[in-house]
Amino acid sequence: MKKRLLILGGTTEATQLATQAAKIPSLEVISSLAGRTQQPINPTGTVRSGGFGGVEGLVHYLQDQQIDLLIDATHPFAAQISWNAATAVDRVSIPRLSIVRPAWESEPHWIEVESNEAAAAILPNLAQRIFLTIGRQELSTFAHLTDLWFLMRMIDPPKTVIPPGEVLLARAPFSVEQERAWMQHYQIQAIVSKNSGGDATVSKLIAARELNLPVVMVQRPPMPDGKTVSDVELALLWINQHL
Repeated sequence: MKKRLLILGGTTEATQLATQAAKIPSLEVISSLAGRTQQPINPTGTVRSGGFGGVEGLVHYLQDQQIDLLIDATHPFAAQISWNAATAVDRVSIPRLSIVRPAWESEPHWIEVESNEAAAAILPNLAQRIFLTIGRQELSTFAHLTDLWFLMRMIDPPKTVIPPGEVLLARAPFSVEQERAWMQHYQIQAIVSKNSGGDATVSKLIAARELNLPVVMVQRPPMPDGKTVSDVELALLWINQHL
């Protein structure tokens, strides 16, 4: 009888893991997406979309679907689902692994802050034209900064109140040349980014360094303890150890 793996996804790593894990004959792979992106890149295997309904909903799902293993491959800033997953797997006593991509290394022109709110607080004294590269979920945090102008990049159009400026709909990865061109065309004076890590959006940091622009870097939220790996290959090893 096949074992059942639930991947909490939405990242490049999650999609790659689903593709590789689906090749394991004794494993059935189910990927769960939050459902926030209108046209997600669907991974290989069974895909479910939308929230679980907190810890209780996730516990019920794990039991109902007879899940044997859970891998949390969500975004480094999707803290709530990671905490819910940690609590839920403890309740149902199944193994859990987290894929945590390494954070970007701090650079001299960075201003590191703890939250989007902290980033918004320092912007008026930093720049007038700002490149917001935090996605669309927390744009309302900056909406009160009506004296500033923002270039806001995201995959799907925003659904919340947004600050003044222009929305740029685009999906990573981006080249350094493209990032530099956007920054120069829009006369950007500072960048706001989350420390997501990985290669898909690192080009903006290289371009900012070349243009000598300050980067306001939002640090990652705290995550639950547990077994973590940094890449898909190590996750596959973990899966095979539990089969």
